[in-house]
Amino acid sequence: MMIERYIGRIAFSRDFGRQMRFIIGPRQSGKTTAAKKFLEDQGCLELYYNWDQRKIRDRYIADSHFFVQEIHNVEPTERKRWLCMDEIHKYPKWKNVLKDFFDSFGQENGFIITGSARLDMMRRSGDSLVGRYFTFRLNPVTLRELSGKSFKEPPADADEWVKSKLDHLVYEKAELSALLQFSGFPEPLLVNSVRFHNKWRRDYLDRLIREDLRDLTRIQELEKVATIMHLLPERISSPLSINALAKDVKCSFATVSNYLKAMELGYLVFRISPYSKRISRSLTKETKAYFFDWTRLKNPARRFENYVAVELKTLLELWTDAGIANFHMNYLRNRDGKETDFLILRDDEPWMMLEAKFSRANIDYHHRKNRELLRRIPFVQIVRQDNIAEEREDGLYQISASRLLA
Repeated sequence: MMIERYIGRIAFSRDFGRQMRFIIGPRQSGKTTAAKKFLEDQGCLELYYNWDQRKIRDRYIADSHFFVQEIHNVEPTERKRWLCMDEIHKYPKWKNVLKDFFDSFGQENGFIITGSARLDMMRRSGDSLVGRYFTFRLNPVTLRELSGKSFKEPPADADEWVKSKLDHLVYEKAELSALLQFSGFPEPLLVNSVRFHNKWRRDYLDRLIREDLRDLTRIQELEKVATIMHLLPERISSPLSINALAKDVKCSFATVSNYLKAMELGYLVFRISPYSKRISRSLTKETKAYFFDWTRLKNPARRFENYVAVELKTLLELWTDAGIANFHMNYLRNRDGKETDFLILRDDEPWMMLEAKFSRANIDYHHRKNRELLRRIPFVQIVRQDNIAEEREDGLYQISASRLLA
């Protein structure tokens, strides 16, 4: 089974001109598969080059434009030929290599560059490639992708987006259960085996910590990172106190903060910040952390909230990378400790509020209050329980995740 990823429709659109397409994201999220699928559709699969392979590096050393003959041998399905340079960021001075490729051949040929943590880090660090590329993010598989539905752009009005979900009586129950059990990483999701998933999850974490983080950072005590990973599940869904975490790990605040930044860089976790603008009595400045792999959480309610966080993050990044608008996600918390899990902003303006609940429940007063302070944007209580689709009041909804996210 092949899962059609939306990145293919977005990243390779003609709307983005001749710029190189940088595709970044967690290890094993499907970047290479998506690139190869597009190359195959374009009749350009022969122009895939994995720079992890010594033979590709040797070919480059012998001839810096080693692929020229192969370009001429390919008959693309469309006018433009596409090349993929996978893992090229592991090659010394890779930016200069890409600059030469693009300046020499980028007028008539497209370049796809795939990679994960190191590519993202190097991309941020000032470069000679400015103006030559656009970045696109590939996260774990979404419910809508797994269900085989096409990519849809959001309307400008969030209320209209929510009501479109109410108008379509579809609950992707089996697909949601599979995602919650096996994660959104394609391999364990498609194998659909508990034993395979358990083994994959352990090996995945070990490789990330002992290979990616070791190569990316100067962290010596990698066992401390593993300890933080062990401690984080009990802290998911709550503001993350680095001071408390530092005390448990027996490290300084600065050290733990650096460890968390490294874990973000390696796509182990991501964090969202509190929103305070125009919210009265806003207090906390602590971020909330979530795993890219929500199956690291045993608690069903926390696992569900983490899953919703990844779904929303992925959706917003797809919309942003497609050039629709600039979407961002925060959370809300006041002095009384009352939280709204997610606040979506569109071009820096509050657009929609969401709260993750495991079962159908009343909508708490503080959500209504925050909504009034935010110009009455829609509020959605998204629940794990199936067969729920309610408009409680004007702009207040309670909808099953298997329907809202499908």
